[in-house]
Amino acid sequence: MNDDRGQATRLTGGFIQLEGCFNFRDLGGYPTGDGRVVRSGWLFRSDALQHLTRHDVAYLRDEVGLRHVIDLRSTYELRIEGRGPLAHEPLHFHHLPLFDGDTRQEVSSNPMTLADRYFLLAKFAMQPIARVIETIAQADAPLVYHCAAGKDRTGVISAVLLGVLGVADDEIVNDYVLTKENLNQIIDRLATAKGYEVALEAMPADTLHAEPETMIDFLQRLRREYGSLCDYARAAGVRADSLERLGATLLVAPEDDAAR
Repeated sequence: MNDDRGQATRLTGGFIQLEGCFNFRDLGGYPTGDGRVVRSGWLFRSDALQHLTRHDVAYLRDEVGLRHVIDLRSTYELRIEGRGPLAHEPLHFHHLPLFDGDTRQEVSSNPMTLADRYFLLAKFAMQPIARVIETIAQADAPLVYHCAAGKDRTGVISAVLLGVLGVADDEIVNDYVLTKENLNQIIDRLATAKGYEVALEAMPADTLHAEPETMIDFLQRLRREYGSLCDYARAAGVRADSLERLGATLLVAPEDDAAR
């Protein structure tokens, strides 16, 4: 790969081309119901970051201006896989696991769809999800939040966050489905990691995809249970001033975003 990390690194769909991960994406540009868009260059989602190369790190540090990392992985995952090279950078690291157990023990034998799993996560990890949203609201510089694949835990956070910001459900679904583009590479890498090989083998086939129906079902169930995504966030414990700060920081006029 070309060492000039300032060239051709931002791809369609918000993807940022990196050597060490496959699902690093800018959430900027999504339109909201009031005519604004999510600010570009500030909020990123990703798969695990421990395999970033020195070129990746330099690009994220110097070009993206990354200053905050929110790690959604469990303590077990963090201990086994580590933080990677970003641990040596002057970043603010926030370990905010949505569940904090051994990933080898998280697989249930109960027949559940992936949407079922997302809904249960949203329901029983409300306080951790609120902490993530609060941390994003307080961030004073570009940030990334990530799990292992950047699909499930990261996907739930993305859905809630975009919904709170007023992004339409079809855009939230489209954002979720983008993971499909590199999902095989992500799964192949996880299969070689000692922290995930057992869990992947035990996972039902229904969990190893990113189909639109999953996110559609999840969003519908959240709305039936809580009302709007803002209602869910408030029920989880996100403060009103944090919701206001999210909008103030992350929503801009389309022409202002295009000029960045």
